[in-house]
Amino acid sequence: MKTMLDQHKDTAYALLRIVSGFLFLCHGAQKLFGVMGGTQRELMSLMGLAGVIEFVGGLALMVGFMTGIAAFISSGQMAVAYFMAHQFRTDDAGMMLGWFPIENRGELAVLYCFLFLFIAMTGAGKWSVDNR
Repeated sequence: MKTMLDQHKDTAYALLRIVSGFLFLCHGAQKLFGVMGGTQRELMSLMGLAGVIEFVGGLALMVGFMTGIAAFISSGQMAVAYFMAHQFRTDDAGMMLGWFPIENRGELAVLYCFLFLFIAMTGAGKWSVDNR
């Protein structure tokens, strides 16, 4: 089984990079353009900056352009997002939702953070502008 799967690992990694970049781009599009159920944010705000990083970083990851830099910046942005928006999140009664990401709804930010850090360390892989 391992041998059979090994022959497809480069393709699987490329698909991981492309799909995660696309999904990250969608988060940026929500903030920048107010599409896909999002709210358009002021460009010169913290959320506007987050939207730019998500949109441009997601696009760069999708096509594999300057992948290491784009993934590293995106990873850092997700770390900041976790600590600013989730770590000390409270419910409507003012009670802290909890320390763990599953409790404070920060699991997606943590997952993106470590996924993009992995991509930054691994590189673009196949089907990328960087490898052309």
